[in-house]
Amino acid sequence: MAPNSVTVATTKSNEFTLLEVDDLDSPMFQEKQKAASTKQFTWFILLKFHKLLTCLTWLTNGLKSNFSLVKKRISLFGDESFNKNTGRLYKFIKVFLGISIVALAVEIIAHFNKWNLHVIKPWEVQSLLQWFYVVWLSFRENYVAPLVLIVSKFCIVLFLIQSLDRLVLCLGCFWIKYKKLKPTIDEDAFDVEDPSCFPMVLVQIPMCNEREVYSQSISAASQLDWPKDRILVQVLDDSDDASLQMLIKDEVDSWKEKGVNIIYRHRLIRTGYKAGNLKSAMSCDYIKDYEFVAILDADFQPNPDFLKLTIPHFKGKPDLGLVQARWSFVNKDENLLTRLQNINLCFHFEVEQQVNGYFLNFFGFNGTAGVWRIKALEESGGWLERTTVEDMDIAVRAHLNGWKFIYLNDVKVLCELPESYEAYKKQQHRWHSGPMQLFRLCLPAIITAKISVWKKANLIFLFFLLRKLILPFYSFTLFCVILPLTMFIPESELPLWVICYIPILMSFLNILPSPKSVPFLVPYLLFENTMSVTKFNAMVSGLFQLGSAYEWVVTKKTGRSSESDLLTLVERESKSSNEEKILRRHSESGLELLGKIQKSEVVLKKRNKLYRKELALAFLLLTASARSLLSAHGVHFYFLLFQGLAFLVMGLDLIGEQVN
Repeated sequence: MAPNSVTVATTKSNEFTLLEVDDLDSPMFQEKQKAASTKQFTWFILLKFHKLLTCLTWLTNGLKSNFSLVKKRISLFGDESFNKNTGRLYKFIKVFLGISIVALAVEIIAHFNKWNLHVIKPWEVQSLLQWFYVVWLSFRENYVAPLVLIVSKFCIVLFLIQSLDRLVLCLGCFWIKYKKLKPTIDEDAFDVEDPSCFPMVLVQIPMCNEREVYSQSISAASQLDWPKDRILVQVLDDSDDASLQMLIKDEVDSWKEKGVNIIYRHRLIRTGYKAGNLKSAMSCDYIKDYEFVAILDADFQPNPDFLKLTIPHFKGKPDLGLVQARWSFVNKDENLLTRLQNINLCFHFEVEQQVNGYFLNFFGFNGTAGVWRIKALEESGGWLERTTVEDMDIAVRAHLNGWKFIYLNDVKVLCELPESYEAYKKQQHRWHSGPMQLFRLCLPAIITAKISVWKKANLIFLFFLLRKLILPFYSFTLFCVILPLTMFIPESELPLWVICYIPILMSFLNILPSPKSVPFLVPYLLFENTMSVTKFNAMVSGLFQLGSAYEWVVTKKTGRSSESDLLTLVERESKSSNEEKILRRHSESGLELLGKIQKSEVVLKKRNKLYRKELALAFLLLTASARSLLSAHGVHFYFLLFQGLAFLVMGLDLIGEQVN
């Protein structure tokens, strides 16, 4: 058979057919093959074009939705809140941004014109701009770069010290886990059969305009497992809304009719925020009959056995002043913001509080989910209104008076995380400005206190300076100021391990207490650097007693955990006819109140804000990333790019829920 022949065989019962093509190069065969190839190629092109259109459509829709979201949030942004953000820090960032943009423009011109100090002689300068650039290069190398190097090395040293402190805390936590160390209690602390042996306990619930969560906190406190004649629940309402006051009072009355020993208190003169509220409640005459006080914020819901897991630790320990429980979050998976907050707070409780509590018997009181010995509060001076962190204030003064603290990592109290960036930002400002106010006020007392030198050093250098002052200082200065500055001053460039390796290692250690959050390692690192501007601003305002240091804004709650509690409450009340009557009476009064509220209620639209500091830093870091691209920096470029985008997301308020 010829080499170019093709044989095709088909079988039909007993027949055999042979088809032979003698020449594949015949014009007829080539024409058919060409037609088939052209048709296949056309379909191939159309298929690729269809995929390209699909991809472009997807990208267009994504960009369109993002831009529409940004446009919507900008349109909803009010000028009044925009003007509130003016401050020295913002002005500094704005000037820094302007200089960096000008420097970037000059660097781009120099890059494309290939100007170089080492090859250009003074007589070879061709323009005034080139002459300025040559002078700047000389001035930068001789004067600016050495100064930037000194500041950067100082911040790097602080960074390493703080990283070492965090590593030691993690090692202490690993040791506690490995040895299974935890506080123990006397099994025969209280005779369950004899209620009279239980100590008298006061439960305080301070609240202020907590419309979303007041009912669940009162319900949880009223169901604590403790003899009814040995417990008193104080609802300390500082609300300025008359309709809300009526709702809270009605809720208290409903539980009182069920046999709960509970009272409602409302101050006419609302001074001192939470500290003033607690101080006023502790001035009641009947307080002298109680030995312990449990403090629960309005969004905290302890389990019924909370008191039986905490108060027995006081038995046989007359020097024990505080037992602190851990927080657990009902909405930790609600959005990216709550997930990142959960990482921070898990590390705080699992590592910082547990290690300090076990090895030092001292830590900062978290303000809620804790039980105090009333004698310790009274001997330490009681609640003071001098700062916005009254919890840390009383803890430091109690420590100076020789009282010890215990932290219980396995006793958890359910609470809620702020879901909007606005609420979280205000919370962090209060948490980081207050310690600096307290440090200024407590420093003389710490120095003159009759405690060991080691305890004084721990309070001054570790508790206040390293963890409250140095951490926000170097985070903002090193990663938001010096790093973008070094892109325009390459002689003082930061080493790779400072901006990449150690931060990733420290972030990984932070995530270890919440292992399910490991996929959020990079977003967490960027988020922490982004929050450094808020923490730095708060730290400076508290240290130098600026006006914003005394701001107290109640963290906005959503009451997400109230639905399940309400269902449980309804099921429990439906079992008793007497309780059904109470529920019916409560519902009728609730309808009356609801009618009053609907008449006077003002509908508020959800709106978002723009944050000028974050936006200015976003453009600054993006400008620095463009400059690093000219110098072919790898990791530096990507870090600045993604960090700039993170600041942009925060500045446009695109993280978390919308504020109300």
